[in-house]
Amino acid sequence: MGVAVNYTTKVPTPLSIEAALEFEGQAQFHPIKYAFALAKAFTDAGGIILEHTNIERTEKEGDIHIGISGELKIKARKVIYATHIPPGINSYSLRCAPYRSYVLGVKLKTETYPDALIYDMQEPYHYFRTHEIDGEKLLIAGGNDHKTGHDDPEKAFADLEKYVRKNYDVSSVKYQWSSQYYVPVDGFPYIGQMPEASNGIYCATGYNGNGMMLGSIAGKILSDLVQGKASKYEKVFSPSRLKPVAGFTAFVQENADVAYHFVTDRFGIYKTDSLKRMQAGTGKLLEIDGKKIAAYRDDHGEIFALSPVCTHAGCIVNWNGEEKSWDCPCHGARYDIYGKVLTGPATLSLAKIEIEKR
Repeated sequence: MGVAVNYTTKVPTPLSIEAALEFEGQAQFHPIKYAFALAKAFTDAGGIILEHTNIERTEKEGDIHIGISGELKIKARKVIYATHIPPGINSYSLRCAPYRSYVLGVKLKTETYPDALIYDMQEPYHYFRTHEIDGEKLLIAGGNDHKTGHDDPEKAFADLEKYVRKNYDVSSVKYQWSSQYYVPVDGFPYIGQMPEASNGIYCATGYNGNGMMLGSIAGKILSDLVQGKASKYEKVFSPSRLKPVAGFTAFVQENADVAYHFVTDRFGIYKTDSLKRMQAGTGKLLEIDGKKIAAYRDDHGEIFALSPVCTHAGCIVNWNGEEKSWDCPCHGARYDIYGKVLTGPATLSLAKIEIEKR
């Protein structure tokens, strides 16, 4: 690929390493500072950013696209879905699998903070880097990824912490969080004109956890395309590309998994005649009087009952106790305890269900 690389056995980490590849001259960006700087450059150039504005759908009048959010209508000649994955039912939900990834911000007892960005090749994989807040160093340790709505997030955090403590002299875990990303079937993101959409609608998705780099590349490609210019990367990342050999196995496996959950999850819901036995701070899928519900009981005893049917493609959501959310195992949509969409491709909230307090 023309990228300089060295083979080495000396890696700035206490992990047991047999061999490694070293890429010199790498940069480490602060993602939030980077995003805010881009936003400032955009507004300084005359752009407008509308926060907390959920675009429910788009319509088209002539060559003008209209984004609709309640009573608000936004008109544009070009539309870019910079939305992690394009909303609604489309081919990208079949070509991209949703994954959760977990991160810890750790204070060490010793100064063994790596001056490098380190990734291993284990399953599950891990990565390490150093971050600094107000002069205080932290080890950023991440990994233990799994498909959204499948494994136990609490166990993922616990396993990650166990792995870090095994290899580093940990003083305390100061932060923890998780993120979501989408894995494309052939390993490459989709950036460009959406072939199934009307002319003038573009997307950028399937970053496979490398959003800092690929998001920047997408910005350059899409800014050229919407202005009618050619991009030398256009064909490489085109959403219209066909790679049946490279992605066929992954495509079949992921969509067989979707079909499995669509059918079987409907039969594994616990039947009960009362919600009173639910513990505070927990959520469960239950069936009461033939009605399937996703129920959450808060710390004050109040119960929030929702339809468990994901508004994207009709799969049954699962409870994520670590982050108190309802996660869809099929295409990665996530909802809060009130049913509000946290993560697409869903655009509509889970339906609320009226229940008797019994």
